[in-house]
Amino acid sequence: MTKYEGNKAELRQALLAVRAGLTAGDVTGAGEALARRALDLPELAEARTVAAYVSVGREPGTRPLLDALRARGVRVLLPVLLPDNDLDWAEYTGADGLVRAGRGLLEPAGGRLGPGAVTGADAVLLPGLAVDGRGMRLGRGGGSYDRVLARLARAGADPALVVLLYDDEVVARVPEEPHDHLVHAAVTPSAVRRFAAAGR
Repeated sequence: MTKYEGNKAELRQALLAVRAGLTAGDVTGAGEALARRALDLPELAEARTVAAYVSVGREPGTRPLLDALRARGVRVLLPVLLPDNDLDWAEYTGADGLVRAGRGLLEPAGGRLGPGAVTGADAVLLPGLAVDGRGMRLGRGGGSYDRVLARLARAGADPALVVLLYDDEVVARVPEEPHDHLVHAAVTPSAVRRFAAAGR
């Protein structure tokens, strides 16, 4: 388990600096390994609808996983960033159905389903920068997924919450705030980690 010190901003800076040193081959290889590990998760094997995201930059690659889920017949929902940083959702129809949006994001070109569509997902794949041994996730700091997690809680929805990370992003401790939520599992290229504190 990697040890980082400091507050959220310092932790984010340290983790992003490590990601900045990754090559395109590192990112691609991690994405392929993540897909293999994630597809073995019972939470995804039994899912009919999965809310996911399209990785960008040096994030662990999600494209192989999105395509594999779709090939299984899973309905894959992808986020569409709204002006207030909340997330709408649209169905993934394949790589040719993605368009470049603001902030360099790739989003589905199809019809919007509304922010509440995520409450119907059996599993939600979350981006992140780190997770600790309790299952506390560190996001990028924009607040979009904090809103998603709060929306799920308000709706009484209980999908599997899974964060996708690199191996060295499982850390000793993530600083937490009252609005933060625990995740159920983290998938890295070499392992799946489950967190009992999240209640599954």
